[in-house]
Amino acid sequence: MPLDLIRTRRGRLLLFGTLYLCEGAPIGFVWWFLPARLRAAGMPVDSITALTAAVTLPWVLKFTWAPLIDISASRFGRRHWILAAQLCMGLTLIPLALVEQPLQHQTLLFTILLAHAVFAATQDVAIDSWAIGGVPAAERGAINGAMQIGKFIGRWLFGAGVLLIAGDIGAGAIALVLVVVLWLGASLVVLSGDRAPETAAEAPDDTAAGTFLDGLRAALARPATWLGLSFAVTAGAGFEALGAVAGPLLVDLGLAEHSIATFYSASLVAMLAGAALGGSISDRWGRARSAGVFLVFIALSVIGVAWCVRDPGPEATAGSTYSLMVMMYLGYGMFIAASYALFMDLTDPRLGATQFSAYMGATNACEAWAGFAAGSVAARFGYGASLTTLAALSLFALPLLVLIHRSIMAERSPH
Repeated sequence: MPLDLIRTRRGRLLLFGTLYLCEGAPIGFVWWFLPARLRAAGMPVDSITALTAAVTLPWVLKFTWAPLIDISASRFGRRHWILAAQLCMGLTLIPLALVEQPLQHQTLLFTILLAHAVFAATQDVAIDSWAIGGVPAAERGAINGAMQIGKFIGRWLFGAGVLLIAGDIGAGAIALVLVVVLWLGASLVVLSGDRAPETAAEAPDDTAAGTFLDGLRAALARPATWLGLSFAVTAGAGFEALGAVAGPLLVDLGLAEHSIATFYSASLVAMLAGAALGGSISDRWGRARSAGVFLVFIALSVIGVAWCVRDPGPEATAGSTYSLMVMMYLGYGMFIAASYALFMDLTDPRLGATQFSAYMGATNACEAWAGFAAGSVAARFGYGASLTTLAALSLFALPLLVLIHRSIMAERSPH
């Protein structure tokens, strides 16, 4: 199989980066492009937010059907779950290309997007599970870096990108292009084997229901599992808080729309560079140490922003804040690559879908509570107090990294 990308390190980086581009592209289309077009078409804001909130639910609840992927892995393989999900993702989008003026049919649009979200969330779980079981553990940092780069590019291309260049192109035509991208990504999965050669000596997947339950009981009994969940739900408080208030903050600082657009583009470049750098560093330094260093970098950047906006002045404040926020997104890219690799290390391969999706659910919970807290505190005490508080709270996750590292070392040491 000449295009079996999973056989080489570069091939694996391309494979999983492309799969995450296929994952990020629909997110950009649904969460960035469509809301703007729906609003331009006259849909009320509350109806738009209700729609996007509803299609978020499958991503929140994906852990509930993730065990099906683990239990059936020995019979069907995780690749087949990815292929089935990507096929159905494309099929659910085709009606958008066939129906004239699809944005005017709200019930149809809601049904299509909700079904699409279910398959997209399933694809996400299966890709992560495949990476955990099929890629050498020593490459997980680099693989996660490639994944995040693909996701960021996909989101931008089918979100902000199409808004910039699409002009009068309809949502249906863009949906059709998205279908083509999804199915081209699926072709790489068809041509790839199940495992990298370095993992071929490992035991094949044996995830029948009984074995799955044994693995689940073992995972629940491990201190590292609970430490990892606690870390996931707290560590991102600083960058999630800044991300939640970034748009309003830049507006309040007096930046024009084109300056804000430039900021988001610079932030994207910073995240791409951070993801590549952070993944590589975490493979060399170790996950816990790398994640800790990047977390401190993020917290200092957020506190720097808080210091700048404590008493906003005009241009000097805006320029300093702008630069520090871009630095924060560089740290964010590094931290995501390192921390997601850490979560993969903590995941039992027998529970690749279930356990890793639980960690991702915890990071989503962090995004929710930190964003809500940041807005509430900012409304009462200002941006400076809000960002300082949330950045300081994120640093309470550092001792958890120490405990996680010790727990992993204790498990590996002979008894």
